[in-house]
Amino acid sequence: QVQLVESGGGSVQPGGSLRLSCVASGDTSGIHCMGWFRQPPGKEREGVAVFLIGAGAIYYADSVKGRFTISQDNAANTVSLQMNNLSPADTAMYYCAADPELCVTDPRLTMPWDYYGQGTQVTVSS
Repeated sequence: QVQLVESGGGSVQPGGSLRLSCVASGDTSGIHCMGWFRQPPGKEREGVAVFLIGAGAIYYADSVKGRFTISQDNAANTVSLQMNNLSPADTAMYYCAADPELCVTDPRLTMPWDYYGQGTQVTVSS
């Protein structure tokens, strides 16, 4: 089992920045994919950014390219999402996720990953 705990969400004005962090614990030896998904109010969950351990960032949603950056700190077993130039369209519950292989075998992120955190709310409004 793998446990994921997110932090860093909150409220920010349009144009502002937030940094989300996710700490993974438990049996992480078989995890090769870590990423961030989000679910806006009334909408389905969508993939935001994905990090392939040992390779780096391999996916960004078109809507966040150039504004969001995913990174990993191996020593701390932490994946972070730096979000800049936020807009109201970015308002959502953000979930950290981990999976052994789906980021490689399912690059369109259509299938649910094995592990999700409890989520952290991001609200962008003026």
